[in-house]
Amino acid sequence: MSTVYLDNSATTPVNPAALNAAWPFLTNEFGNASSTHELGERAALALADARSRVAEFLGARASDVVFTSGGTEGDNLAIIGLALANPRGMHLVSARTEHEAVLAAVEFLNRVHGFDVTWLDVSRDGSVSLPHLEAALRDDTTLVTLMMANNEVGTLHPVHDMAALAHARGALFHTDAVAAVGWLPIEVRDLGVDALTLSGHKIGAPKGSGAVFVRSGLAIEPLLHGGGQETDRRSGTENVAWAVALATALDLLPEIQTDGPRVARLRDDFIARVLNTVPAARLTGSADDRVASIASFTLAGVGGETVLLELEQRGVIVSSGSACAAGRDDPSHVLMACGYTEDEARTSVRFSLAHHSTADELDRAARALAEAVDAVSGLGR
Repeated sequence: MSTVYLDNSATTPVNPAALNAAWPFLTNEFGNASSTHELGERAALALADARSRVAEFLGARASDVVFTSGGTEGDNLAIIGLALANPRGMHLVSARTEHEAVLAAVEFLNRVHGFDVTWLDVSRDGSVSLPHLEAALRDDTTLVTLMMANNEVGTLHPVHDMAALAHARGALFHTDAVAAVGWLPIEVRDLGVDALTLSGHKIGAPKGSGAVFVRSGLAIEPLLHGGGQETDRRSGTENVAWAVALATALDLLPEIQTDGPRVARLRDDFIARVLNTVPAARLTGSADDRVASIASFTLAGVGGETVLLELEQRGVIVSSGSACAAGRDDPSHVLMACGYTEDEARTSVRFSLAHHSTADELDRAARALAEAVDAVSGLGR
């Protein structure tokens, strides 16, 4: 029996074309991009080409792209780097539904550097209201950081409008776009953001690849100090192979305008079937403003982790939320921030689709979930 993999928000398989593009720079073309001999210069040319392709995807200048080891480093560099280098004031704005990397970076600035933090309230579906954001902004607000799409429940934020509110008060705006890349337009000029994070392993590039956009002219305090690579924003020998793989994976993403709606229809059909066949299931996140790839549920009275094991026995791989909490058994911090109880948050199950997901796979997943919940609850149909 083949496995149905629906945990793509945790990680995706590496696109063979991305790996093939990277392979020469792991073998014969192994030069250091900072070296001045021919081998190094070829590596530097490949790095520059990869940077230009990532920038083209983002609608940015090549000089605005900093290659990183992934979303966590990108979030930390953008948040800590911008806050420390642009000290307009000592106030930050974010929400408790953000990714752990954002939460930890903001809390670091509070704990070590004395920044005051306003944590925005979210609704039951994880959304932040624009009036609440506007009311939270102050004359000393340095940075607002709010994600484009929530990686656990899928709720979308109106980033363009949020960035405009921040700028109207003189604050910078960063967005974690890791869960949105490949599903939403990521044109930084249209979004109006000052910084944006993306991660390679969510879109078919290897783990350990990523990039952060930082708007031209903004100072940024580096996290890593050393040889001054990435124009003094991220020291360390450049990972040319993974930069090439990231650019290739972005190049190969399907057209958002055509494939995004197709996957969204699959997701909606799947959600409707689960809600009709699994009485314990309750949809989490926004019913309307949701990224195409995520369908997430709580299962009343049923342990989420136990259901995951039952699903795996039936050949369906999903998760109970973010995979970035180091394997901890804590309840979902996102659902807790949305007002769910700890017991409710422990029942969460997230199905995350890919562009290659099929109706047959989702039919099988829906049947498996109904069987798994029956097996765990002992209800039997």
